[in-house]
Order: sequence, then structure tokens, then C-alpha cells
Amino acid sequence: MTQRYVFVLAVLLTLAGFAMFVYKWQVLGFPLSENQETPVWTIESAISFDSGPGSIKVNLHIPTLTPGFRQLNENSVSRGYGFSINYGSGGREAQWAIRRADGRQTIYYRISVFEDVGAEQADTTPPFPPPPAINEPFKTAVDVIVADVREHSADTASFTTELLRRLNDPSPDPNVELLLSDVESETDFVDAATMMLAAARIPARMVRGFGLSGRQRSAGLEPWLEIHDGDRWRFFNPTTGEENLPDRFFIWWRGNEQLINVDGGSNVEVDFAIQEAHLDAVAIAKTQSAKGGASLFDFSLYSLPIQTQAVYAVLLMIPIGALVMVVMRNIVGIDAFGTFMPVLIALAFRETKLVWGIILFSVLIALGLSIRFLLERLRLLLVPRLSAVLIVVVILMLLISLVSHKMGMETGLSVALFPMVIIAMTIERMSVVWEERGAADAMRAGGGSLLVATIAYIFMGFSWLEHLVFTFPELLLVILALVLLAGRYTGYRLLELGRFKALTGN
Repeated sequence: MTQRYVFVLAVLLTLAGFAMFVYKWQVLGFPLSENQETPVWTIESAISFDSGPGSIKVNLHIPTLTPGFRQLNENSVSRGYGFSINYGSGGREAQWAIRRADGRQTIYYRISVFEDVGAEQADTTPPFPPPPAINEPFKTAVDVIVADVREHSADTASFTTELLRRLNDPSPDPNVELLLSDVESETDFVDAATMMLAAARIPARMVRGFGLSGRQRSAGLEPWLEIHDGDRWRFFNPTTGEENLPDRFFIWWRGNEQLINVDGGSNVEVDFAIQEAHLDAVAIAKTQSAKGGASLFDFSLYSLPIQTQAVYAVLLMIPIGALVMVVMRNIVGIDAFGTFMPVLIALAFRETKLVWGIILFSVLIALGLSIRFLLERLRLLLVPRLSAVLIVVVILMLLISLVSHKMGMETGLSVALFPMVIIAMTIERMSVVWEERGAADAMRAGGGSLLVATIAYIFMGFSWLEHLVFTFPELLLVILALVLLAGRYTGYRLLELGRFKALTGN
């Protein structure tokens, strides 16, 4: 029953840890790697117009939904204008209004977006469009084309592809040629395709946007075709009939309505400019969390003061060292002094560096062990003996620091980073083992402690692992689950397989 309880508890801890990890990674956008930067595009629309003396009201279509992108922020720059965002039939609209303006006016709207492959459209399913009102002879031409295309297609997507192929045929049939006789631009072409799709009772609309690539001082909007297949919206290149949007294609607005409407102004011009930058992924996650009202970021370590963050960046690596200690002790079978001594020594190695840390640790243990044997002749009680060893350790640290400084070896000053109490207890434990089981066992346990500390130092020194544990501390629940499972392991240790190899015969 206990075995099953431990297994169930480990599974629950693992699921809880991974659930929080996936939420922070996929939803809040916390980065998996350190110093990760995310490309962010700032798109600016500059609206210029002449205003006679009087009131002005400007309506501009602005982005609503684009698969693969998330909005970071948006703002408006306009002197004296009131600004608001409304929802219309074509999506979101930015509105500026002022009671009196005169002369040439320029107002700006900016939006910053970044890529997010998990961002999907959540648009509603539209109803079937009503049959368009078309005059003869165009109505007959549309009916013939729709009937013929339906015979050569199997579903909504293949119907759209076949229709666009026929409309782009260099040698079109008379019906297509008649329908395209008044087409003068790409926008007119997409309007004609949308009208024929409506005749086939397929919801379709025009979308306009531009590709995001680097810095563009003057970006032009490109028309694209969007149809609904009953489950989701699908995008088609009106020129080639190929499905899917180009890479990093950002949709500005949908529908056939005009991009901008200025009441009280004339000579309206709208210019778009795009600028690419790279921002820290953690800063983006913080902004997204605050904008979405998620309070989980407030409980992350990034909300703490910077000095406190530096402390926890070190402390959170101790469970990693503890897991290494458990594996090396219970699975591999390496003998070591204490449970936390190798982990704390590994922490000291982070400051002294590995080679100098091993040398200083060995010298300190050797000198302390020698003095411990001298104290044995005094036959002191346990507590006074431990206190005496602790005082000797402090004196030895001081002497090593002074001698190394006089010799110009500044690395020796870092000996003070070793935990004094742990060193004193190690000396005491090692001396007891020496007396009870001999020098070989004592040296083996001391060497095992040093080996475990070295391996723990290596794992605790991975910068990517430190970032992962600091950013997603809920992963400590997974480490806890692994420790619990290892605590129930009662099989052979790896080193014991060699010890008992003779019992297996041939």
C-alpha cells in the first residue's frame, strides 16, 4: 500500500509541475532558454489630411485577428484629438475626434506585435451568404462558371482553388473574360472572386495586410482571399490559388469597406512604416500577463527585487544537487559523508572554480583531520570536541587565506566560502570512520564525497538549467517526485553488481 501511495503521489506531483510549466511556457510565453529575444514589429500608420475650420472625425480600420501573431501594445499619437477604439462590421476601428481643427493634420497609430505559433483565430462561423444580385449577362456567366467549377471540385477548398485557377488562366473562356472585363486592380479581382464564391454559397471576404520583414519605410497593403469551409477560415493567394498565408503576413483589416473615413477633411493620405526590434522574452511575457489580467506572473521570481532574485538563483540549484546526491548514493552506490555536505561543497565550488576548490577542500580536510587526531589524545567530550574542531577549521581558513595572499595566489582567499560547520562535521565523521573501520573506508567515503560534490557542481553549473529552474520553479515538484521514487528503490546499486559478480557464476 505504501509503494502504491508513493507512486501515486509522485505522479500527481509530476502532473502538477508539468501543468504549471506548460501554462507559463505556452500561454504566458515564458522562455525556455536564457537571454532569449523575440522579434517584435512595430507598425505605424501615419494619417495626413487637410481640414477646413470645423470639427473632424477620423475612422481607421485597425488589426483584429491574425493567426500566428499576438498584440504586445498599441497607442495613438495625436495632438488635441480624442481617441477611442470601437468594433464595427469590419472589425476594430480607431476613432479620433476634435471640435475644431484647421490646416494640414497628421495623426499616428502604432501597434506592436510578435509571433506566437499558438495564437489561432477565434472568429465566429458566418452564415451562408445570400445569392448576389447580378444583372444579365453577368448572372448567366457566373452561373455557368460556378456549375462547371463545382463539377471539378470536391469541397470548399478545392472549389476555391479551381475557381482561382480559371480566373487566372492566361487564355480564359468567354464567361471568365466577360466577368473580368471591368477588373482594373488586384482589389477588383478579389471582389470578383468573392462575388462568385457568394454565388456558390461559400462565405468569403477580402483581407489586406503586408509581410513583416525588417525595416520598411513605406509598406503597401496586399489583398488576400479568405474563405470559410464550415469549420475555420482559410486563406488563398488570389493570384496563384495556393492556400495559406505567406510567412509573417500580418492582416490589417478585413472586408470591402474603405480603410479610412475622414469627416471634415480632404486630401487624405495613409502611409505605413514597419520597424523590427528584438525584446527580451521575459519582458514580453510580463506585458502579456499584465494585459491579460493573469496574476501568476506576480508570484514568479521575476517579481522579486533583483538582489533577492540573485539569492534564489543559487538556492534553487540546491534541489538539483540533492537529486544528484540521491542518484549517486542510492542508485550508483557511492559512499559519502552526510547528505548535504557534497551539495554545499558544490555550491562553494561555484565560486572557487572546480580545480582550486578540490585543492583547497583537500588541504583543509587533511590539516583538520591531523589536528583532530591530536585532540583525540585529550579525550574531550563530544560537544567540546566538535566546538574545538570548528574553531580549528576557522583558524585554518584564516591561515590559508593569509598565506595564499602573501604568495600572490588570490584564489586561496575563496576558501572562506566553504561552509565551516559542514567542514567540521566532515572532519569529525571521517576521524570516527578512520578509528572504527580503518583508513581505507575513511578515504573511500571522503573521496566519494568529493566525487559527488564534483558531479553536483557540474550539473548545478549549467546556465540553461539554472534559467529553467528559476523561470519555472514548479519543476521542483518533478524533482521531488523523482526523489520520492528513488527513496523506494531497494534493488541492487550499480557498484554492488561488481561486488557480487562472483555470486552469479558464469
